[in-house]
Amino acid sequence: MASSEKRFSKIGSESGLQLLNVSLQDRSSAAFSRMLYTLAGGGTLCGVAALVLLIVSTATDFWMQYRYSGSSANQGLWRFCINHKCHAHTITVAFWDATRAFMLLAVLSCFAGVVLGLSAFTNGTKNRRVRTGGIALVLSGFLALLALAIYTGVTVTFFGKRFLDWRFSWSYIIGWVAVILAFAAGVFQLCAYQRTNAEPAPSNNPDS
Repeated sequence: MASSEKRFSKIGSESGLQLLNVSLQDRSSAAFSRMLYTLAGGGTLCGVAALVLLIVSTATDFWMQYRYSGSSANQGLWRFCINHKCHAHTITVAFWDATRAFMLLAVLSCFAGVVLGLSAFTNGTKNRRVRTGGIALVLSGFLALLALAIYTGVTVTFFGKRFLDWRFSWSYIIGWVAVILAFAAGVFQLCAYQRTNAEPAPSNNPDS
């Protein structure tokens, strides 16, 4: 009778430990999933912000401000403005064409990255679209970085000598902010995908 009670007590203890182990695994898995979705969500949020800033930077006319014949002037990638009267660029300059092309490609790549990143909330972070979206966002940041580097180099060496009173303006500055956000968004999404694949499969074998 005593041995039966000991056996039942041992079985009960083992069952309790197994239930506790399962409960801890479930909690750990839930916390891990929340972390992954936080990374994916942060990546998507940064990607959307980068996309908006890239569009604004590309479309606006305040990449540089200067004085021309005593009047205030500013220019963007598409137009130049003197005393608030804007005109399209009438000359074709290689560096403007290169900057425009890279900025437009950065916008398209960022848009693709955001759309692909949204699949994490429908198909999970293990979906390869999340990885592709992360790569697209990193590529967007790299393309925008190229555009800004080209514009910076030519402006400093050419316009800096042509106009004495000049400075980079807010369209140019938010372009750099967009570069940082695009890189951050891509890293977040790639980390979410890689950590999902690195997660060990849960053990379903109960302790004997």
